[in-house]
Amino acid sequence: MDNLLQQQHALTCYLRDPEHQTPPSDMNAARVEVYRELVFNNVSQLLSGTFPVLIRIIGEPRWRLLVRGFLRDWRAQTPKFGEIAGEFIDYLGSQPPVLQQGPWPAFLLELAHYEWVEMVLQQSDAPALPLTAPALLLERPLQVSALAWPLAYAWPVHELDPHNQPDTPPAQPTLLLVRRTADFSVKFSLLSPLALRLLQRIGEFAELTGREHLQRLAEEAGQAASDAFIDDGLALLRQLHADRVVGIT
Repeated sequence: MDNLLQQQHALTCYLRDPEHQTPPSDMNAARVEVYRELVFNNVSQLLSGTFPVLIRIIGEPRWRLLVRGFLRDWRAQTPKFGEIAGEFIDYLGSQPPVLQQGPWPAFLLELAHYEWVEMVLQQSDAPALPLTAPALLLERPLQVSALAWPLAYAWPVHELDPHNQPDTPPAQPTLLLVRRTADFSVKFSLLSPLALRLLQRIGEFAELTGREHLQRLAEEAGQAASDAFIDDGLALLRQLHADRVVGIT
C-alpha cells in the first residue's frame, strides 16, 4: 500500500509539473505521456470555452503557460467541472508566480472575470424574477435578480480585443449590468454611478421600499429627494423591472 501511495503521489506530481518532476520509475513511459497530455488538454479545453477573448489577446503560448501554472500551483476546492473556471479566476487573483514572468496585460484579471460572469449566468439554475405590478415599486421592498449582476471594473472589459488593448485604464471606471435574458443570451449595458449604487443598495438593504432606496440614494449623492429625483428614479426602476432585473419581494 505504501508503494502504491508513493506511485500515485509521484504520478500526480508529474502530471501537474512535468517540467520539474519525474514520473514513477516503474511505469511505462509512453503511457505516462498519454496521461500527461490528456490531463493538460482536458483542463485547457475545459477553460478555453470560458475565456475566448483573453486567449485571443494573449495568444496560445501564453495561455498554455497559464494553464500549466494553474495545474502546478493551484489546489482547486471543487470537484465540479462547471466550477473550475471560477477556481481559475481565484488562481489569477492570487498573483501566481507565472504572472511575475514577463509582461502580461494589466487588465488580465478583470477581463477573465468578465468572461467568467457570462459563463456563470448562462449556466445558472436561478429562476427569473416574475413580473409584478410596476405601481408597487415605490411602496414595497425590492430584490435584484440572481440573473443580473451589476459590476464595476477599472478597465473597459466589454471593449477589449486583440486590436484594443489599452496600456492604462480610463479616468472613469466601467460600470456594467450583465444579465441573462429569457432566451438564455447574456447581454450587457452601461450603468450610471447612481444606477449602479441603486442596484447595490437593493442587494444590501432588502427591507427597504423602492421609495426609501431612492430617498437614501439622494442623500448619498448629496441631492434633495425632490419629486423630480423620485420620478427619475421610478422611471429607472420601471425599466429594470421590465427587464427582470429588479422585482418586488
